[in-house]
Amino acid sequence: MRGDSTWSQFVSTHGESLALHDWPLSAGGAARGVVLLVHGLGEHMGRYQHVADRLNQWGFSVRGYDQYGHGESAGVRGDLPSDDRLLTDLAAIIDDTRARMDDRLPLILLGHSMGGLVAARLVSLKLRRVDALVLSSPALDAGLSVVQKALAASLWRLAPRARVANGIDPNGLSRDPAAVQAYQADPLVHDRISARLAHFIASAGPAVLQRAPRWKVPTLLLYAGHDRAVSPAGSEAFARAAPADCVTVRAFPLHYHELFNDLDNDAVFAVLRDWLTTSFAPVALGRAAPF
Repeated sequence: MRGDSTWSQFVSTHGESLALHDWPLSAGGAARGVVLLVHGLGEHMGRYQHVADRLNQWGFSVRGYDQYGHGESAGVRGDLPSDDRLLTDLAAIIDDTRARMDDRLPLILLGHSMGGLVAARLVSLKLRRVDALVLSSPALDAGLSVVQKALAASLWRLAPRARVANGIDPNGLSRDPAAVQAYQADPLVHDRISARLAHFIASAGPAVLQRAPRWKVPTLLLYAGHDRAVSPAGSEAFARAAPADCVTVRAFPLHYHELFNDLDNDAVFAVLRDWLTTSFAPVALGRAAPF
């Protein structure tokens, strides 16, 4: 499901293809930056056309990719061949993006749910330089029960690539029935998760929270009060621990997990627009396109 973006194949450092989407600005104008989108568990970048459209309107070029084992990228659905695979893929995409973009522009990561966790973990480990970070309902606390955590831990050691249902209830993603129906009908959405991927999610969240007091990258944290896919407690803990002069926090008490697909998402987009356009001034690019 490729939408209106420019679609191509990116070969990762592991030699496997990732589906890459570009929403560039027109050449010859001004731009505020490049936003790199990182999607959540079980979904794909084709679901972010409307997000990219808004970002383009505000002066940002947009890139995104289907993570390994998702969408039109390589890999068994929900699989994770190595503990750091999602991080090394993101690092490679960042390298490619920086090589193509105007070096006067900032690079901003925007990650949703599991994608927010991947982006935050990369930033916390300082694997690559990014100029800003936006987290949408990040999976900093996956909300696993004691039994689920024990199961993930045991399967991770015994059969790390064994896959089970990911437990996501589509009706808990959005209050908009049309958004839920579109999710359920989407052939590129899947409900699989491997033991290793579950372990990554369960362990990376606490690791990010541990580093929150030393956070240095300007960050906008958006989270939903009625999130039934991940626990809002993870975002709340990050907000309490991170430096207030570095991390801007906006909670949406009535919203469900998919903030950009929920009812009253205009309020979410307004916060995102104001933070981005206040943080990054336009740069005249002449004839060069951002990438």
